[in-house]
Amino acid sequence: MHRIAVIPGDGIGKEVVPEGIRALDAAGKLFGISFQWEYFSWGCEYYTAHGEMMPPEGLKALRGFEAIYLGAVGHPEVPDHVSLWGLLIPIRRTFRQYINLRPVRLLKGIESPLRDKRPNDIDLCVVRENNEGEYSNVGGRMYAGTEQEMAVQASIFTRAGVEKVIRFAFELAAKRPKQHLTSATKSNGIVFTMPYWDEIFRDIAKEYPRVKADQYHIDGLTAALVLRPERFDVIVGSNLFGDILSDLAPALAGSLGIAPSANLNPGKEFPSMFEPVHGSAPDIAGRGIANPIGQIWSGAMMLEYLGYPAAAKIVEDAIEAVLEENVIRTPDLGGSSTTEEVGKAVTEYILHNTREA
Repeated sequence: MHRIAVIPGDGIGKEVVPEGIRALDAAGKLFGISFQWEYFSWGCEYYTAHGEMMPPEGLKALRGFEAIYLGAVGHPEVPDHVSLWGLLIPIRRTFRQYINLRPVRLLKGIESPLRDKRPNDIDLCVVRENNEGEYSNVGGRMYAGTEQEMAVQASIFTRAGVEKVIRFAFELAAKRPKQHLTSATKSNGIVFTMPYWDEIFRDIAKEYPRVKADQYHIDGLTAALVLRPERFDVIVGSNLFGDILSDLAPALAGSLGIAPSANLNPGKEFPSMFEPVHGSAPDIAGRGIANPIGQIWSGAMMLEYLGYPAAAKIVEDAIEAVLEENVIRTPDLGGSSTTEEVGKAVTEYILHNTREA
């Protein structure tokens, strides 16, 4: 029995999470995996009622779970920095989820906005440093409301933090067919932190002679990703650059609505957290048309993390099979199906495999 904390969160998170759980329970039936889902109603609605995104003992309550399954966080009436720093970042940092892993693949049945790209032309992973870097709360404002007003924001790069994320990326690249790792920095313009990252990257590259390692400036890399996405395999970047790249890449693969992610504590000292890349999408919340694929695929990543790669593959195969049939799909992919219809279609595919097993 795997104890999983469920935080549906805000907006469409409440609509896509049930479909992810439906698919995971179906995979569990096939592989003899059982889940104990425990729900937490934290997020922006909780903030409106209580003045905080989660209760003071919230992190303590989450500590005993194997994983956290998150929907989405955010609402127009709550400032983004309040929602982010009140829930997501405390979870990521307290539980040392220093790896944000975001796989990107052009699936069968999905059309890329890039001309003539076919399935497998886009198949890469973005590895984002998730605990430090540019997303630091070191800084402040002075002389507010005057002509001398100023703001300072510090970036924090530690050797331990940079080494861990780069080494994780090399290990991942070494297991993939292309064995190719690209590092994203901006060391020609940011003169302290980025050359520091580059130096550590070059040193660690010597430990992995079979992995082809290259380095790009972030501006050149974004252009190269659009022009030749098939060239890339694993990309590693700082908190800010990894965040940007992991939105660009799934857009090239057809839709942010299908993109998954994992916030990993690789040593499993603390729970890891799995969430889709898309946000709470308040413009479509409550209409039942949100794409649940990103949530379901994030669940597949959770199955992999829990030690069930075959079950994870069944879920991913089900996603691709439903998309390839091109019958049931949500409006963001040009269809007219509901969130529930897509979720049920993926689950039915999984259960069909159950009957054949």
